[in-house]
Amino acid sequence: MADPLFIDRHGHRTWLKWHRGRRRASDPVFTGARILEAMRLGASVEVDLVVTGDKGMAVLHDLTLDRETTGAGPVAGTSDAAIRQLNLRGNNGEPLPDAVMLLEDLCQLMAGGAVHPDALLQLDYKEDESVLDDRAVAKFVAATGPVASNMVVSSGSAKAIDMLTAALPAMKKGFDATNEARFRAALAAGRLQEYVDEAMAEMPDAALVYLYWEMVTHAADAGFDIVDAFHRHGTRIDAWTIREVTPASVVQVERLLDLKVDQITTDDPEGLYAALET
Repeated sequence: MADPLFIDRHGHRTWLKWHRGRRRASDPVFTGARILEAMRLGASVEVDLVVTGDKGMAVLHDLTLDRETTGAGPVAGTSDAAIRQLNLRGNNGEPLPDAVMLLEDLCQLMAGGAVHPDALLQLDYKEDESVLDDRAVAKFVAATGPVASNMVVSSGSAKAIDMLTAALPAMKKGFDATNEARFRAALAAGRLQEYVDEAMAEMPDAALVYLYWEMVTHAADAGFDIVDAFHRHGTRIDAWTIREVTPASVVQVERLLDLKVDQITTDDPEGLYAALET
């Protein structure tokens, strides 16, 4: 089987994003070896970032250490050195030999790892601009600068994205435009174009916009092509997240492909690729 990078349909290429660095559903999240593999292949891959007590950034999803690592307590109350002493936990909660990475550790892996020019690493910042200060931004810039051209930083906070990328012209911007309450109101009122326009007004230079996948299909059910509406603003669309590969989810993904989303976030790129290519 070919590597699970993208699907071509109807003259359009849709990338399969390796959510939290997973190639397949059985993979643990955020392991350096798997992320580096993806980057060498030219894949699209995502990791999450949480600010530490030293204003570094840990490659973790949760604001606390308890579930994902062998540590405990808030990430914001833990030093960089202490975080580096922790190990990741697997899907069953058992400790792994893989250490928890800080952003600079991951960037050093990339810098020495023959990254494919097409590879794109999404840094999904899980907090808002209130947590960022000059020290946090300076550490982010120092870590990512040498590999910024293969990165996109994403958040639901346009201000946070602007703060993090101000000194990194090579880094792409990604905006999570998923606001389900606003979307439902716009859908009910027949004002989905306004929803799109308002999202792009928040981040007009977004290279990628992230939408919960059901928003794409609900809009289509209402006769509105939300993917095309964002495309007309010059941005690409990532539909997130396909958790499992089942007959039902494959049908959903086929519809997303028909609607020409540019990227699909999935916890099982390999399984989804196999299902779509058979």
